[in-house]
Amino acid sequence: MMGDPKVGHVSDDLLGIGELAERTGLSVKLIRHWSDIGVVPPAARTAAGYRRYAPEAVARLELARTLRELGLSMAVIREVVTQERDLAEVAAFHADALEARIHALRMRQAVLRSFARRKSTTKDLTEMTGLARLSPEERDTIVHDFMTDALGDLDPSAYRDGLLLAVPDLPPDPTAGQVEAWIELAALIRDPELRAAIRRMGEYAAEHAAREHREEDVLKAQELTDLWVASVDAAMTAGIAADSPAAEPVVAGIVAAWLPAQAGTGFAPADEGHGDGPEARRRLLEQLEVASDTRLERYWQLLCLINGWPVRPSIAGEGEWLMTALRANPEPGARAARIGEILSEEADVAPEARLEACARVLAEVEELVTAVPSERLGDPTPCTGWDVRALLDHLVWENLLWTGLAEGTLRSDFAADHLGEDHVAAFRTAARATLAAFRRPGMLRSQYGPAPGWRLVEQVTIEMLVHGWDLARAIGRPTDLAPDVAEAIMPAVREIYGDLPRTPGGSFGPAQPVPGSATAVDRLAAYLGRAVG
Repeated sequence: MMGDPKVGHVSDDLLGIGELAERTGLSVKLIRHWSDIGVVPPAARTAAGYRRYAPEAVARLELARTLRELGLSMAVIREVVTQERDLAEVAAFHADALEARIHALRMRQAVLRSFARRKSTTKDLTEMTGLARLSPEERDTIVHDFMTDALGDLDPSAYRDGLLLAVPDLPPDPTAGQVEAWIELAALIRDPELRAAIRRMGEYAAEHAAREHREEDVLKAQELTDLWVASVDAAMTAGIAADSPAAEPVVAGIVAAWLPAQAGTGFAPADEGHGDGPEARRRLLEQLEVASDTRLERYWQLLCLINGWPVRPSIAGEGEWLMTALRANPEPGARAARIGEILSEEADVAPEARLEACARVLAEVEELVTAVPSERLGDPTPCTGWDVRALLDHLVWENLLWTGLAEGTLRSDFAADHLGEDHVAAFRTAARATLAAFRRPGMLRSQYGPAPGWRLVEQVTIEMLVHGWDLARAIGRPTDLAPDVAEAIMPAVREIYGDLPRTPGGSFGPAQPVPGSATAVDRLAAYLGRAVG
């Protein structure tokens, strides 16, 4: 046997293989194997041929076990424990090897995660693996060729130059997230829609933006973005619809902050005093529309992930809100003036009849609310982003809002939970309060700002019909709420909402087709963007 001494007198302080196993926790079989290959040779053998080991064999075995757990081969371990090689040298070598192995495993992990998330094909998996293995020079070439193709022939501008300079730079030891981001970015730049979006931005910047790329301009632009996003976020949290007159002060504040930043671009609106007006709002809307492509936003997010920069959250929702608000309010006070004209028109139906119709609709919606079992509160509804519970909460909120207006109190708790534990009781209480406020003597003919009281009743009726339809569809009930009321109120709906922008961020989508069997409230819902078929 390798390293076995001659058999002779065996010292009493030597250890048997069983004792070694007990002290180290290693199996007898493993110790015998390591002994055979020279990692821990016996110090002697008994007359019967049993191996005996010196006490230091315990420390040698523990070191061998530690090195084995770190991934070293048994040949290297033998060289270390027999002092044929320096342990520090071996450790440094294997640390480098482990680092390379970890890098390769991160790459594989990123490829597999990206593949699983996208539900890609086997061909895509091969392409992703190839992208992860590219050298820094090859990655640079892919991005440079893309940017040159999109922007290379355009006149210089701060935007063009900044985009050409801001390239993804995957670090030598990237995280799995950075590799995933690179794979996604490499796939994204193959999308012709991204190229078209970058081209549009480049062309617009060449015509309208500053020529010279200055860091202070970039910081000012970021500060302006932060300002308008915060303003819009506050409006959205407060429940202000982008296409309502209530959005006007938000738009005016943003335009006022935006105008000074246009001085360096040569833009001076022809509006009175070179201030807020139709031309300024058209220019701001134009800028937002050019920059609003979500692919372009995602490109910048991925670039930041790859380069280890802070990643800004998406502002697509805020952008949609502001663009809709600018379309609905193309000049200061435009939407409010239009609503004022509509509200000043004489009633074509007796206000008392409108109140009776509202009471009927509230009663029918209450029947639907009562029919909702608690286990269906999480079901989806026709309202994007709302489950049944959120829809019920909105039905309660609308009653609370209009009751407050009728009583001279403007509510500001849009984001609160108005439903509690009992959705039926919450709706019933709110609906009865609404009717009580509307039935106060003189309310129907009193003025609430530009609107007579019966217009508040009309608005509640519209809201309850439309969202009652949403609830009926969500829980599988018939959509035939108060057909005569729905038919009679349709002209008012067309007049009030007909000229609103039907775009993302607005209250309503484009009008939808209806089948011949549609009910009156089906037609109302379809006009306000619901899919009825």
